[in-house]
Amino acid sequence: MPEPSREEEIGQLCARLKELLISQLNIEGITPDRIQDDDALFGDGLGLDSLDAVEIVVLLQRNFGVEVKDMEKGREIFRTVRSLAEFVYEQQHAAP
Repeated sequence: MPEPSREEEIGQLCARLKELLISQLNIEGITPDRIQDDDALFGDGLGLDSLDAVEIVVLLQRNFGVEVKDMEKGREIFRTVRSLAEFVYEQQHAAP
């Protein structure tokens, strides 16, 4: 069986992240399929706040074994579900 492509893996990560964001951040009244990969996580998008950002850091560590060390870079990483998924993918596929 061939290895999944980068896009397939990122798509799978997006789906998993949507489920985790809803369950871990207790987002009510929305289902994973209603969140677009490129919807903003903060502000007018899902409306997350700085406390949610801390929870996302923990969520990424616990579920994917990746750390966000630079919070300036974190602003870009936390922009959308897709940017989170791309970050996780890059961290998981980085050379040791």
